[in-house]
Amino acid sequence: MSRIAYVNGAYLPLQYAAVHIEDRGYQFADGVYEVVAIRHGRLIDLEPHLDRLWRSMAELHMAAPMDRGAMKVVYREVMRRNRVKDALLYVQVTRGVAKRDHGFPAAALPGFVVTCRRFDFGTVAARAKTGIKAVSQPDIRWGRCDIKSTSLLPNVLAKQAAKDAGGFEAVLVDADGKVTEGSSTNIWMVTKDGRLVTRSLEDNILPGITRAAVREIAEGFQMPVEDRAFSLDEAYGAAELFLTSTTSGAMPVVMLDGKKIGDGTPGPVATRLMAAYMDFMDRA
Repeated sequence: MSRIAYVNGAYLPLQYAAVHIEDRGYQFADGVYEVVAIRHGRLIDLEPHLDRLWRSMAELHMAAPMDRGAMKVVYREVMRRNRVKDALLYVQVTRGVAKRDHGFPAAALPGFVVTCRRFDFGTVAARAKTGIKAVSQPDIRWGRCDIKSTSLLPNVLAKQAAKDAGGFEAVLVDADGKVTEGSSTNIWMVTKDGRLVTRSLEDNILPGITRAAVREIAEGFQMPVEDRAFSLDEAYGAAELFLTSTTSGAMPVVMLDGKKIGDGTPGPVATRLMAAYMDFMDRA
């Protein structure tokens, strides 16, 4: 069956879905996006994803293409037309089509695209049983990483560098030697005394939706969580490391820069949080 996309008011087979050459998302990366998990035919954490999308648009002084109610209708129609149960929904809003000029156009309709593809959450759960390898990279991104912008070239370069080195994810490190986040994830450390540590949202990182969900689960388990920056050396010496994202849940990191984390196997904290997060998705 052909995949169906929503593009600026029309539902189209993916091979015919296209945007204008002067869409500012294409020419300036002048856009924002979200990725929403679909599990058993249900959109996971839909309202937080919409909240973050609206915040990103507001921070960039970008008009919404429609109201939230209408957007939910589009999401569900894309799901229905693609006949998905387990999938990822990709949502992108741009400032729209206008004559190329750096300044905001006086009048342009926002561009709005929604696509959907099947996703195997069983593969994620299987990967978590062995954990993943990560590679540190300098964080060269811009100063507003709290906005989920489509301007992702530094993230792409970091992810590719990690891939070239045999890693699954890049752990980004700022000029002070402190871990910020992953190229497409949030990063967590478990200290040897059992405290969970993750960088504060006030320190120019993305407010991850899965980060928030996993934090709530951890607090429900009476696991103390500390919001602070930690160094790469602290990460090397941690009892556990794990990352959170829509596509990875709470994924254990068992090796960083060729150094074993803990004993080099998924630790009990990340394992428990991953199982609880997958259960949360099953019950959402």
